[in-house]
Amino acid sequence: MTSRHPESYYAATAKGDRPRPALAGDVDCDVCVVGGGFTGLSTALHLAERGYDCVLLEAERLGWGASGRNGGQLGSGQRKSPDEVARLMSPADSRRLWDLAEEAKALVKSRIARHEIDCDLKPGVLSAAYKPADAEDFRAYAEMLQRDYGYAEIRSLSRPEMAEMLGTTIYHGGCLDSGAGHLHPLNYALGLAKAAEDAGARLYEESRVTALEQGQKPKLQTAKGAVSARYAVLACNGYLGGLEPRIAGRIMPINNYVLATEPLGEAGAKALIRDDVAVADSKFVIDYFRLSADKRLLFGGGETYRRSFPRDMKSFVRKYMLRVYPQLAETRIDYAWGGTLAVTLNRMPDFGRLAGDLYYAQGFSGHGVALTSLAGQVMAEAIAGTAERFDLFARIPSPKFPGGTLLRWPGLVVGMLYYSLRDKL
Repeated sequence: MTSRHPESYYAATAKGDRPRPALAGDVDCDVCVVGGGFTGLSTALHLAERGYDCVLLEAERLGWGASGRNGGQLGSGQRKSPDEVARLMSPADSRRLWDLAEEAKALVKSRIARHEIDCDLKPGVLSAAYKPADAEDFRAYAEMLQRDYGYAEIRSLSRPEMAEMLGTTIYHGGCLDSGAGHLHPLNYALGLAKAAEDAGARLYEESRVTALEQGQKPKLQTAKGAVSARYAVLACNGYLGGLEPRIAGRIMPINNYVLATEPLGEAGAKALIRDDVAVADSKFVIDYFRLSADKRLLFGGGETYRRSFPRDMKSFVRKYMLRVYPQLAETRIDYAWGGTLAVTLNRMPDFGRLAGDLYYAQGFSGHGVALTSLAGQVMAEAIAGTAERFDLFARIPSPKFPGGTLLRWPGLVVGMLYYSLRDKL
């Protein structure tokens, strides 16, 4: 029996979702991609367009993981600010990574247009200052981007402006990025899947890779078959598990949660988010929210660090929503769901190559809607022989979590509790 996507608002409103076969028997190809999320699907699409025979193996359903369950925010830049990236690398590399992030946003928008992907793409991401000092940081950030990067699509906002735009007075200011946007992530993933198949890629679902052998050619084993390839790409992110121990310690899987209210109607939705932009606040464990196409509030909040999800996810997320919008106390919650993403120690993505024939990209740390799509493009370029852009990402320092996979969990929990306390204070 074909598995289903986990219950969510996104799964209930999926377009073009259809089962693909599981891998059966042994096949050969140029490149085998492991993982059917944004990174894997983008890689398969770009490779197939270059004429490579590409096979993609997904353990569950395409878009089943974080790519089909996230907040849908198409953000600008990297997870860290350009100044922070410059301290990690160099000012020149920081500028190149900013430019690539701009290209990533443009790539998502162009793919949506080119392949006519119906995923409710809308403009605007509003960053909300949870503390007074954060408002000053946002003002300085917007001025820096305008002055030093020529980015005119961002502006800072005062506390009264924030109150006019959002149906809450808890934020002290913010900045509006009109060049960013938001979308239905599962429908975007399903659109990428169709585009990849149309380009010639072979996509298999319910085909979990159980073993990876690196020899003369990588060989990837599943329960019912195997793929031999010239190159392999690991695009598993938070679902990597123990498949490749050499990179597992560079990421930490964490769980994040989202709810969807009942439809609020045009007036009710506008009273919460006047201009239909996406919102993310400045807490360490952020709240993020936006409106759906049918005028529900989609609200994300709260994290856990174990494999299991809270038993009552609606109540778990609802308490975060009511701190922002207490006026929704009587509003029905129709859906709540969780998903697993991967964070790195420095919150920057981790790209690399092992033994020449195994590529990977992971650890997008909650900032992956745009960058994962670009990751597929630059990995395809590297496999085709042009690795300059891939090597730039690979130069980003990516330290392992102290203690590797055994001790990363307690260390992260202690750190998260510390920053959670700072948010409350």
